[in-house]
Amino acid sequence: MKILLFGNEYQQRYASELRHLVDVLQRRGACIAVEKEFHKYLRTVLQIGTNKLECCNGCQMEGDIALSIGGDGTFLRTARAMARKNVPIMGINTGHLGYLAEANVAEIERVVDELYEGRYKIGRRAMLEMDNNCGIAISNTLVLNEVAILRQDTCSMLGMRTWVNGIDLTTYRGDGLVVSTPTGSTAYNLSVGGPLIEPTAHVMVLSPISAHSLTMRPLVLRDDSEIEIETISRTPQYLVSLDGEVHSFPTGSAITVRKADIFVKVVETINHNFADTLRRKLMWGQ
Repeated sequence: MKILLFGNEYQQRYASELRHLVDVLQRRGACIAVEKEFHKYLRTVLQIGTNKLECCNGCQMEGDIALSIGGDGTFLRTARAMARKNVPIMGINTGHLGYLAEANVAEIERVVDELYEGRYKIGRRAMLEMDNNCGIAISNTLVLNEVAILRQDTCSMLGMRTWVNGIDLTTYRGDGLVVSTPTGSTAYNLSVGGPLIEPTAHVMVLSPISAHSLTMRPLVLRDDSEIEIETISRTPQYLVSLDGEVHSFPTGSAITVRKADIFVKVVETINHNFADTLRRKLMWGQ
């Protein structure tokens, strides 16, 4: 089995666990490929032997299963790199919340055993893709959580004229607008008052950020909807965040958001369910 390792670079306190992960995989006979920057981090900072570990650029990696070692940000980056490769991803949490992770770093032995014994299931998560009308080239326009329009560090609010399938919906006014997948409903969408969505539902969510009017509420749309947003403001630029990757756009330009034609495959434990995840990680109902 070929295992791909992605990780962040803030894991000094987990050096022994990461060393143990590499050892366990090697004892199992795994072929291990590591994302280039994480490979350097393991070797130079954590001083983990990497002579037998293949070093690759993330977008070029191919294998049987990708392990995302870190928090939700690491998982999102892994998902964007692996989506077109059709490689299932399992999150191992060493971050703060780790909502998208299926296990924590202390469960390495169990995780590897279940992977090699086939005691897991594969879930599919919808993604969004974005394009723009101003010619700004972005290498990866896929997102697992959300596309967010944000104002720059200024007091001026944004006006965001929005069309759904070519029909004029409204002009949102406020600090920004979040277009979220069901998976991303528990992320930025939730923090701005959007609804929780079961992750396999065929919908997307439009949630305004600090709306100037109390009548501007989150809106759930079919996932085959195409959303066009033209942004106007007194400032010359605004920001577009793709799962946390931020780009500047000129005021007056427009972006289009639609469901992508590919899915992210997510490795889940046999007993995984949405309600249990909400209770354990978001303290839902408590």
